[in-house]
Amino acid sequence: MTQQSNKREVETASSLNERLGLSFSNFSLLTAALTHRSYANEHLDGTEDNERLEYLGDAVLDFIVAEWSYRHFPELPEGILTKIRAHLVQNDHLANFARRIELGRALRLGRGEKSNGGGRRDSVLGSAFEALLGAIFLDSDYEKAKNFVLPFIEPSRETILDEISDPKSQLQEKVQAEKLGTLKYRVVNVTGPDHARIYEVEVEINGVVMGRGSGSSKAAAEREAARDALKKI
Repeated sequence: MTQQSNKREVETASSLNERLGLSFSNFSLLTAALTHRSYANEHLDGTEDNERLEYLGDAVLDFIVAEWSYRHFPELPEGILTKIRAHLVQNDHLANFARRIELGRALRLGRGEKSNGGGRRDSVLGSAFEALLGAIFLDSDYEKAKNFVLPFIEPSRETILDEISDPKSQLQEKVQAEKLGTLKYRVVNVTGPDHARIYEVEVEINGVVMGRGSGSSKAAAEREAARDALKKI
């Protein structure tokens, strides 16, 4: 594949802006949000990478999720709200948010990062999502940033309390307390396109499959498998 055809595969900032209805006025911010450090390192012309915007977006996201949690769960104490926030801003969730909007299509990556599948990796996608949020905040305001994020986190409203119960820790404690043997998680199947992967995981206790689960990330599938196992032991 030629270098020219590789370039055509990358969605432009202008196209992403239109596709997602972002209405950016400062395209340099959006372009920076889409620029991985590996790309900037290969273009020594003052090209800005997205790490500073990622830092800002991380802080903005924390505040948005904290406000959302505070307003939607008025009966919960500070400790549980902190767990909700920590859970929702986990990188695997942010990477899945990025996949939902096909953000990887628009990332500017260095040659090595691109050849290693950087545009599909959780670490790259999660960071890019935060950088995009930081850029939206700077280009507009907090309300615009919040309105961008809320559709991603709102579906968790009905399930978040179950999700933060950490069934993996509960299963580990039970297995150790009852001396049931070795605990092991194993991915048995991965289906779906890059932007919508579904992982299927089995959890074994002493070599016997005790639970199965599926989810949009390996971690989510492991939690479901642990919940399934807890029902059986």
